[in-house]
Amino acid sequence: MGAVAVHVLRGIDLEIAPGESLSLVGPSGSGKSTLLMALAGLERPTSGRIRINGADITGLGEDALARLRGASIGIVFQSFHLIPSMTALENVAVPLELAGAADAFERAKAELHAVGLGDRLEHYPAELSGGEQQRVAIARALSPNPAILLADEPSGNLDAGNGTMIADLLFKANAERGMTLVLVTHDAALASRSSRSVRLNSGRVVEEEVVLTEEDEAAFAQSAEDVRLGRFASDDSVKAILDRYRETPAS
Repeated sequence: MGAVAVHVLRGIDLEIAPGESLSLVGPSGSGKSTLLMALAGLERPTSGRIRINGADITGLGEDALARLRGASIGIVFQSFHLIPSMTALENVAVPLELAGAADAFERAKAELHAVGLGDRLEHYPAELSGGEQQRVAIARALSPNPAILLADEPSGNLDAGNGTMIADLLFKANAERGMTLVLVTHDAALASRSSRSVRLNSGRVVEEEVVLTEEDEAAFAQSAEDVRLGRFASDDSVKAILDRYRETPAS
């Protein structure tokens, strides 16, 4: 019996804005991780196109894709993927050294301090807890200061406390560095922190939800109060929020 083609993703049409935070949700086997790996250039689509910053990456060779990831895409995996024979500092410095950065270890040290591991620089992965290993993995992903950060079930192997800490670090990078954040999760609370949530099922986008930010909620509340009191000074702010909803790329 010959090999049978399995179509994991079907008719995906998704646009992600620079600086956006987006969660991919859905049941196991729905195609979430496959889509994330395709965005990273680690899986090749059999049809269609993937464009990053307007450039089609679909036909790039492995070397070109590796350079793209090294310069523009940070990836955080559920199972950490640290190099066991290297210290935390050495693990974080790897992508910087591969890029030829002269200050690789200084930058790696700064990233580890930023995730609260300044006292674990010389520890090996086996000497770190799961939460600490994932923080090393995040520091490694952030060290080249990529434009895009991809996270595949980043809190899936962690307890609730460490999971929250990891989520805080990811959304902090999104907010403070302007990185585009795309994460796969089964955690509804984690997904709700994203500005947009896309649900997949059987390889298709079946639902999309734009999440109100605290600023949006405050603006709506103020506008409701303005209407109640006969003031309409905040019409422009309401229009801006509604326009953001209308202009959100359709999936």
